[in-house]
Amino acid sequence: MELIAKNISFKYPSAKDYLLKDINLELDNNKIIGLIGDSGSGKSTLCKILSGYVREFEGEVLFEGKPLAKKGFKPVQLIYQHPEKVMNPKWKMKQVLEESWEVSDDFLSEFGIQKSWLNRFPQELSGGELQRFSVVRSLNPNTKFLIADEMTTMLDAITQAQILDSVLKIVKERKMGFLLVSHDMDLVETICDEKIYLKDINAAMK
Repeated sequence: MELIAKNISFKYPSAKDYLLKDINLELDNNKIIGLIGDSGSGKSTLCKILSGYVREFEGEVLFEGKPLAKKGFKPVQLIYQHPEKVMNPKWKMKQVLEESWEVSDDFLSEFGIQKSWLNRFPQELSGGELQRFSVVRSLNPNTKFLIADEMTTMLDAITQAQILDSVLKIVKERKMGFLLVSHDMDLVETICDEKIYLKDINAAMK
């Protein structure tokens, strides 16, 4: 199972220079890979391109040899750093989850989600509680590759460890691909089999 980026380049319409230039990546489900880069270096934009959320770019992204589908469920799922930005504030959390899949009680318990939270709106939960939902929603049984973009940066150390332990357990059980994006070197060294520095693969930064 491979997620391949070929000659990815991107710049904002109003920008003079490219944010990303000639990025090439080959990722598979045999190793957990860490992607490291400074704030503002384009990590989040690259994550959105790899998962199909940004479509206006140069180059191509292939998953299992084919372009990512424009419609339907995305087999490459992205966990954002700020979960409150990707949840409908008018939906209760039960509906937020069911938009992706029907989650079992055991799965909720694995990620420390209390059933009473299902009847709350996003603004009634803390950042750590929302991130638990964001992670669970991304772990749809049809997910083949997971990209975590600084997903634990805003969380306390205990919650961070709990979420990462649970995610890694699922990733290994399902033999999923996993790209961990972070500027936390200690975290990357602990979790990942290999690490990639964005500055080394981004021609725009050289």
